[in-house]
Amino acid sequence: MITIPPYLKKGDRVGLVCPSGFMPYEKTTECIQALQEWGYEVVVGNTVGHQFHYFSGTDAERLADLQNMLDDPGIKAVLCARGGYGMSRIIDQLDMHAFQKNPKWLIGFSDITVLQAHLYQTQLTASLHAPMAGAFQEKGAENEYVVSLKKALSGERANYVCPAHPLNRMGTAEGELIGGNLSLVAHLIGSASSYQTKGKILFLEDVGEYLYNIDRMLIQLKRAGMLSSLSGLILGGFTEMKDTVTPFGQDVFTILHSHLTDYDYPVSFDFPVSHATPNYALKIGVVHRLEVGETQVRLREIG
Repeated sequence: MITIPPYLKKGDRVGLVCPSGFMPYEKTTECIQALQEWGYEVVVGNTVGHQFHYFSGTDAERLADLQNMLDDPGIKAVLCARGGYGMSRIIDQLDMHAFQKNPKWLIGFSDITVLQAHLYQTQLTASLHAPMAGAFQEKGAENEYVVSLKKALSGERANYVCPAHPLNRMGTAEGELIGGNLSLVAHLIGSASSYQTKGKILFLEDVGEYLYNIDRMLIQLKRAGMLSSLSGLILGGFTEMKDTVTPFGQDVFTILHSHLTDYDYPVSFDFPVSHATPNYALKIGVVHRLEVGETQVRLREIG
Protein backbone atom coordinates (compact mmCIF):
# COMPACT_ATOMS: atom_id res chain seq x y z
CA MET A 1 0.00 0.00 0.00
CA ILE A 2 1.23 3.46 -0.91
CA THR A 3 1.55 5.93 1.96
CA ILE A 4 -0.12 9.25 1.20
CA PRO A 5 1.43 12.00 3.35
CA PRO A 6 -0.91 14.19 5.42
CA TYR A 7 -2.42 17.09 3.52
CA LEU A 8 -1.58 20.58 4.66
CA LYS A 9 -3.56 23.00 6.78
CA LYS A 10 -3.02 26.68 7.42
CA GLY A 11 -0.05 27.38 9.64
CA ASP A 12 1.89 24.33 8.44
CA ARG A 13 5.56 24.77 7.58
CA VAL A 14 6.82 24.24 4.03
CA GLY A 15 10.53 23.82 3.35
CA LEU A 16 12.10 25.36 0.24
CA VAL A 17 15.29 23.75 -1.02
CA CYS A 18 17.51 23.45 -4.10
CA PRO A 19 18.80 19.86 -4.12
CA SER A 20 20.06 20.08 -7.70
CA GLY A 21 20.88 23.14 -9.82
CA PHE A 22 21.54 26.70 -8.63
CA MET A 23 18.70 29.20 -8.40
CA PRO A 24 19.15 32.85 -7.39
CA TYR A 25 17.27 33.75 -4.23
CA GLU A 26 15.44 36.61 -5.93
CA LYS A 27 13.76 34.16 -8.28
CA THR A 28 12.10 32.44 -5.33
CA THR A 29 10.57 35.49 -3.63
CA GLU A 30 7.22 35.35 -5.46
CA CYS A 31 6.96 31.66 -4.59
CA ILE A 32 7.67 32.36 -0.93
CA GLN A 33 5.11 35.18 -0.90
CA ALA A 34 2.44 33.01 -2.53
CA LEU A 35 3.00 30.13 -0.11
CA GLN A 36 2.64 32.57 2.77
CA GLU A 37 -0.57 33.93 1.26
CA TRP A 38 -1.84 30.36 1.04
CA GLY A 39 -1.44 30.25 4.81
CA TYR A 40 1.86 28.39 5.16
CA GLU A 41 5.04 29.28 6.99
CA VAL A 42 8.04 28.99 4.66
CA VAL A 43 11.38 27.65 5.88
CA VAL A 44 14.10 28.54 3.38
CA GLY A 45 16.94 26.04 3.11
CA ASN A 46 20.63 26.88 2.95
CA THR A 47 20.87 25.88 -0.70
CA VAL A 48 18.41 28.53 -1.95
CA GLY A 49 20.52 31.27 -3.53
CA HIS A 50 23.73 29.38 -2.79
CA GLN A 51 26.00 28.35 -5.65
CA PHE A 52 28.80 25.89 -6.29
CA HIS A 53 29.54 26.00 -10.02
CA TYR A 54 26.39 24.62 -11.73
CA PHE A 55 24.92 23.34 -8.48
CA SER A 56 23.25 24.98 -5.49
CA GLY A 57 26.05 23.66 -3.30
CA THR A 58 28.50 20.83 -3.05
CA ASP A 59 27.05 17.34 -2.94
CA ALA A 60 27.54 17.37 0.85
CA GLU A 61 25.79 20.74 1.23
CA ARG A 62 22.84 19.77 -0.92
CA LEU A 63 22.51 16.41 0.81
CA ALA A 64 22.58 18.04 4.27
CA ASP A 65 19.96 20.65 3.36
CA LEU A 66 17.53 18.12 1.93
CA GLN A 67 18.21 15.68 4.78
CA ASN A 68 17.41 18.38 7.35
CA MET A 69 14.06 19.04 5.69
CA LEU A 70 13.25 15.32 5.54
CA ASP A 71 14.20 14.81 9.19
CA ASP A 72 12.38 17.81 10.68
CA PRO A 73 8.93 16.61 11.88
CA GLY A 74 7.71 20.20 11.85
CA ILE A 75 8.17 20.47 8.08
CA LYS A 76 5.00 19.15 6.43
CA ALA A 77 6.04 19.54 2.77
CA VAL A 78 9.25 20.21 0.86
CA LEU A 79 9.10 22.27 -2.33
CA CYS A 80 12.15 21.96 -4.56
CA ALA A 81 12.79 25.41 -6.02
CA ARG A 82 14.18 24.05 -9.29
CA GLY A 83 15.46 20.95 -11.04
CA GLY A 84 18.42 20.97 -13.40
CA TYR A 85 20.84 18.21 -12.47
CA GLY A 86 22.33 16.79 -9.31
CA MET A 87 19.74 14.68 -7.51
CA SER A 88 21.19 11.37 -8.67
CA ARG A 89 24.57 12.40 -7.17
CA ILE A 90 23.11 12.33 -3.63
CA ILE A 91 20.05 10.06 -3.77
CA ASP A 92 21.76 6.97 -2.34
CA GLN A 93 23.14 8.91 0.64
CA LEU A 94 19.70 9.99 1.91
CA ASP A 95 18.66 8.49 5.25
CA MET A 96 14.92 7.82 5.11
CA HIS A 97 14.33 6.60 8.68
CA ALA A 98 12.88 9.87 9.99
CA PHE A 99 10.88 10.34 6.78
CA GLN A 100 9.32 6.91 7.25
CA LYS A 101 8.02 8.00 10.67
CA ASN A 102 6.82 11.40 9.42
CA PRO A 103 6.15 11.24 5.65
CA LYS A 104 5.63 14.56 3.91
CA TRP A 105 4.91 15.83 0.41
CA LEU A 106 7.97 16.23 -1.82
CA ILE A 107 7.17 18.65 -4.65
CA GLY A 108 8.89 19.31 -7.97
CA PHE A 109 9.58 17.90 -11.43
CA SER A 110 12.42 17.62 -13.95
CA ASP A 111 15.52 16.39 -12.04
CA ILE A 112 13.30 15.89 -8.98
CA THR A 113 11.88 12.86 -10.83
CA VAL A 114 14.86 10.98 -9.36
CA LEU A 115 13.71 11.70 -5.81
CA GLN A 116 10.05 11.02 -6.58
CA ALA A 117 10.76 7.67 -8.23
CA HIS A 118 13.01 6.76 -5.31
CA LEU A 119 10.30 7.62 -2.78
CA TYR A 120 7.75 5.57 -4.70
CA GLN A 121 9.92 2.50 -5.24
CA THR A 122 11.88 2.33 -1.98
CA GLN A 123 9.56 4.06 0.50
CA LEU A 124 6.15 3.32 -1.08
CA THR A 125 5.28 6.98 -0.57
CA ALA A 126 3.35 9.40 -2.78
CA SER A 127 4.79 12.73 -3.95
CA LEU A 128 3.77 15.69 -6.09
CA HIS A 129 4.99 16.24 -9.63
CA ALA A 130 4.09 19.92 -9.74
CA PRO A 131 5.21 23.50 -10.50
CA MET A 132 8.34 24.76 -8.75
CA ALA A 133 9.45 28.25 -7.75
CA GLY A 134 9.99 29.53 -11.28
CA ALA A 135 6.32 28.98 -12.13
CA PHE A 136 5.31 31.55 -9.50
CA GLN A 137 7.19 34.41 -11.20
CA GLU A 138 5.34 37.21 -13.01
CA LYS A 139 2.09 36.52 -11.14
CA GLY A 140 2.26 32.83 -12.02
CA ALA A 141 0.55 31.96 -8.75
CA GLU A 142 -2.69 33.04 -10.40
CA ASN A 143 -2.60 30.53 -13.26
CA GLU A 144 -4.57 27.29 -13.05
CA TYR A 145 -1.47 25.08 -12.99
CA VAL A 146 0.08 26.68 -9.91
CA VAL A 147 -3.40 26.80 -8.36
CA SER A 148 -3.59 23.04 -8.96
CA LEU A 149 -0.61 22.66 -6.61
CA LYS A 150 -2.43 24.68 -3.94
CA LYS A 151 -5.49 22.44 -4.32
CA ALA A 152 -3.42 19.25 -4.24
CA LEU A 153 -1.64 20.26 -1.03
CA SER A 154 -4.98 20.91 0.66
CA GLY A 155 -6.26 17.44 -0.28
CA GLU A 156 -8.52 18.31 -3.20
CA ARG A 157 -8.74 15.44 -5.67
CA ALA A 158 -7.47 16.05 -9.18
CA ASN A 159 -9.97 16.09 -12.03
CA TYR A 160 -8.31 17.41 -15.19
CA VAL A 161 -9.76 17.66 -18.69
CA CYS A 162 -7.97 18.53 -21.94
CA PRO A 163 -8.82 18.31 -25.66
CA ALA A 164 -8.22 15.05 -27.51
CA HIS A 165 -5.16 14.76 -29.75
CA PRO A 166 -5.34 13.10 -33.20
CA LEU A 167 -2.76 10.47 -32.20
CA ASN A 168 -4.61 9.41 -29.03
CA ARG A 169 -5.67 5.82 -28.52
CA MET A 170 -9.10 5.79 -26.91
CA GLY A 171 -10.04 3.76 -23.86
CA THR A 172 -10.17 3.80 -20.07
CA ALA A 173 -7.46 2.87 -17.61
CA GLU A 174 -7.10 2.75 -13.83
CA GLY A 175 -3.97 2.41 -11.76
CA GLU A 176 -1.39 4.16 -9.65
CA LEU A 177 -0.02 7.19 -11.47
CA ILE A 178 3.77 7.24 -11.86
CA GLY A 179 6.27 8.99 -14.08
CA GLY A 180 7.97 12.31 -14.68
CA ASN A 181 10.78 13.46 -16.92
CA LEU A 182 11.54 10.92 -19.66
CA SER A 183 15.30 11.47 -19.48
CA LEU A 184 15.34 10.70 -15.76
CA VAL A 185 12.94 7.76 -15.99
CA ALA A 186 15.31 6.24 -18.56
CA HIS A 187 18.37 7.23 -16.51
CA LEU A 188 17.10 5.28 -13.48
CA ILE A 189 16.72 1.96 -15.31
CA GLY A 190 18.77 -0.70 -13.53
CA SER A 191 18.80 1.16 -10.19
CA ALA A 192 16.77 0.63 -7.03
CA SER A 193 14.84 3.80 -7.91
CA SER A 194 13.64 2.59 -11.31
CA TYR A 195 9.86 2.56 -11.70
CA GLN A 196 8.14 -0.82 -11.82
CA THR A 197 5.43 -0.03 -14.35
CA LYS A 198 3.19 -3.12 -14.59
CA GLY A 199 -0.45 -2.12 -14.21
CA LYS A 200 0.39 1.55 -13.75
CA ILE A 201 -0.60 4.73 -15.59
CA LEU A 202 2.73 6.18 -16.72
CA PHE A 203 3.20 9.84 -17.62
CA LEU A 204 6.24 11.28 -19.41
CA GLU A 205 7.41 14.73 -20.50
CA ASP A 206 10.70 16.30 -21.52
CA VAL A 207 12.46 19.47 -22.65
CA GLY A 208 15.43 20.46 -24.79
CA GLU A 209 16.30 17.01 -26.14
CA TYR A 210 17.45 16.05 -29.61
CA LEU A 211 14.80 14.13 -31.50
CA TYR A 212 17.08 11.14 -31.99
CA ASN A 213 17.59 10.97 -28.23
CA ILE A 214 13.83 10.83 -27.64
CA ASP A 215 13.78 7.89 -30.06
CA ARG A 216 16.67 6.23 -28.23
CA MET A 217 15.10 6.66 -24.80
CA LEU A 218 11.79 5.16 -25.95
CA ILE A 219 13.69 2.17 -27.28
CA GLN A 220 15.44 1.89 -23.91
CA LEU A 221 12.10 1.88 -22.07
CA LYS A 222 10.74 -0.74 -24.47
CA ARG A 223 13.77 -3.00 -24.12
CA ALA A 224 13.53 -2.72 -20.33
CA GLY A 225 9.89 -3.88 -20.50
CA MET A 226 8.58 -0.63 -19.05
CA LEU A 227 5.97 -0.04 -21.76
CA SER A 228 4.62 -3.55 -22.27
CA SER A 229 2.27 -3.97 -19.31
CA LEU A 230 0.97 -0.48 -18.60
CA SER A 231 -2.63 0.29 -17.73
CA GLY A 232 -2.37 3.56 -19.66
CA LEU A 233 0.13 6.12 -20.92
CA ILE A 234 0.10 9.92 -20.74
CA LEU A 235 2.50 11.87 -22.92
CA GLY A 236 2.81 15.48 -21.83
CA GLY A 237 4.68 18.37 -23.37
CA PHE A 238 7.90 17.72 -25.24
CA THR A 239 9.10 21.29 -25.53
CA GLU A 240 12.11 22.96 -27.12
CA MET A 241 13.01 19.83 -29.08
CA LYS A 242 16.16 20.03 -31.20
CA ASP A 243 17.15 18.43 -34.49
CA THR A 244 20.50 17.54 -35.98
CA VAL A 245 22.05 19.16 -39.09
CA THR A 246 20.80 16.17 -41.04
CA PRO A 247 17.12 16.07 -39.95
CA PHE A 248 15.86 13.04 -38.05
CA GLY A 249 12.79 13.02 -40.29
CA GLN A 250 9.95 12.86 -37.73
CA ASP A 251 8.47 15.26 -35.21
CA VAL A 252 8.47 14.26 -31.55
CA PHE A 253 4.90 12.98 -31.29
CA THR A 254 5.35 10.90 -34.45
CA ILE A 255 8.46 9.37 -32.90
CA LEU A 256 6.60 8.57 -29.69
CA HIS A 257 3.61 7.16 -31.56
CA SER A 258 5.81 4.90 -33.67
CA HIS A 259 6.98 3.04 -30.56
CA LEU A 260 3.49 2.36 -29.24
CA THR A 261 1.88 0.44 -32.10
CA ASP A 262 2.44 -2.94 -30.42
CA TYR A 263 0.37 -2.01 -27.37
CA ASP A 264 -3.39 -1.64 -26.91
CA TYR A 265 -3.76 0.45 -23.74
CA PRO A 266 -5.16 4.02 -23.83
CA VAL A 267 -2.67 6.74 -24.76
CA SER A 268 -3.08 10.50 -24.36
CA PHE A 269 -0.79 12.85 -26.29
CA ASP A 270 -0.04 16.49 -25.39
CA PHE A 271 -1.52 16.32 -21.91
CA PRO A 272 -0.86 19.55 -19.94
CA VAL A 273 2.12 18.40 -17.89
CA SER A 274 5.44 19.81 -19.04
CA HIS A 275 8.43 22.08 -18.46
CA ALA A 276 6.35 24.93 -19.91
CA THR A 277 3.41 26.74 -18.28
CA PRO A 278 0.85 23.93 -18.75
CA ASN A 279 1.86 21.73 -15.85
CA TYR A 280 -0.89 20.34 -13.64
CA ALA A 281 0.03 18.96 -10.22
CA LEU A 282 0.01 15.15 -10.36
CA LYS A 283 0.12 12.90 -7.30
CA ILE A 284 2.64 10.16 -7.99
CA GLY A 285 1.60 6.86 -6.42
CA VAL A 286 -2.09 7.73 -6.08
CA VAL A 287 -4.71 5.75 -8.02
CA HIS A 288 -6.20 7.63 -10.99
CA ARG A 289 -8.67 6.92 -13.76
CA LEU A 290 -7.68 7.92 -17.30
CA GLU A 291 -10.48 8.32 -19.84
CA VAL A 292 -9.33 8.96 -23.41
CA GLY A 293 -12.37 9.83 -25.49
CA GLU A 294 -13.09 11.04 -28.99
CA THR A 295 -13.18 14.74 -28.09
CA GLN A 296 -11.52 15.02 -24.68
CA VAL A 297 -9.25 13.36 -22.13
CA ARG A 298 -10.03 13.23 -18.43
CA LEU A 299 -7.58 12.28 -15.66
CA ARG A 300 -9.34 11.86 -12.35
CA GLU A 301 -7.93 10.96 -8.94
CA ILE A 302 -9.87 8.09 -7.39
CA GLY A 303 -7.45 6.69 -4.80
